[in-house]
Amino acid sequence: MTATFCEYKPGLEGIPVTKSSISFVDGQKGILEYRGIAIEELAKRSSFLETAYLLIWGELPSQQQLQEFQIDILFHRRIKYRIRDMMKCFPESGHPMDALQTSAAALGLFYARRALDDPEYIRKAVVRILAKIPTMVAAFHQMRRGNDAVQPNDELDYAANFLYMLTERVPHPLEAKIFDICLTLHAEHTINASTFSAMVTASTLTDPYAVVASAVGTLAGPLHGGANEEVLLMLESIGSVGNVEPYISNLIINKQKIMGFGHRVYKVKDPRAKILQELAVDLFSETGHDRYYDLALELERVIELKLGQKGIYPNIDFYSGLVYRKLGIPSDLFTPIFAIARVAGWLAHWKEQLAVNRIFRPTQVYTGQHDIAYISMSER
Repeated sequence: MTATFCEYKPGLEGIPVTKSSISFVDGQKGILEYRGIAIEELAKRSSFLETAYLLIWGELPSQQQLQEFQIDILFHRRIKYRIRDMMKCFPESGHPMDALQTSAAALGLFYARRALDDPEYIRKAVVRILAKIPTMVAAFHQMRRGNDAVQPNDELDYAANFLYMLTERVPHPLEAKIFDICLTLHAEHTINASTFSAMVTASTLTDPYAVVASAVGTLAGPLHGGANEEVLLMLESIGSVGNVEPYISNLIINKQKIMGFGHRVYKVKDPRAKILQELAVDLFSETGHDRYYDLALELERVIELKLGQKGIYPNIDFYSGLVYRKLGIPSDLFTPIFAIARVAGWLAHWKEQLAVNRIFRPTQVYTGQHDIAYISMSER
């Protein structure tokens, strides 16, 4: 009996792997919704923790539910001293994403029971992961500079507290608000590579800490989570507005990727990029102009002129790096911050999948030979 196969698609492009009610994207119209709510509405009216609650539990919380959720997060921000001691042994030259993956996996040593049929265990796991991931990112940043980790400030909300732990400075309210919106924009985006990685790991019914560590490892790759860092390097290389056109023309002629532009889904400007551009303008108005923004505007103009007909427009990574840079965040922390936000989406898919779980077991198209005789060592 000959097995039959569906058409092979490299990278599973366009092949549905699940049914989900968590988020929706229309790449032709530039629409992104979380649980049916437009991302523009959430960015304007919600907060990251409220959005995380929406994604994970499927509905906006009541005032009491949100307050209890925020208090639980605040209570669990600190990490155990054994995890801090472990992090102190990491090489100072190590990448923060590698440190985060290791630290996230280590949480499972302390909290994993794999009681996946227990709603209370699920809630506690969600709270611990959301609360501790930012603390671990900030702690490693301090430790690699030879400092002790800055303890969380219980007077500050989620976004402001992370910036405080990172810089040892209470941020301006506008900075904290903008950073909170950035987290909301990055929180979820259907079945991207890291979310799929989380789902494959989760399908084995392992603990959620292993699920998150798996997703962090996937996000660490430059084709997924590192583009905003590369955007800044590109802007540095360009140097001035006058160099934009020849620089981009050279990339196009040599068929090289232009970081921060194009998307596997969006064929118009990423709606999150539009919001981030507005945030950048607000931030620069308050804290001073950034010359890189002039370069970014010219870059967008030139690329739309040359490649707009092919559906190549700015994605979320194009302006996020400019915002983070102005907030004083080192460029190698851009992807860990992406992870801080995307944990909400990973956990939402983990929780959704538990209800209908089936272990992932895709097939393959075999391209090798058959009936090959074994050759003994003396005859090779």
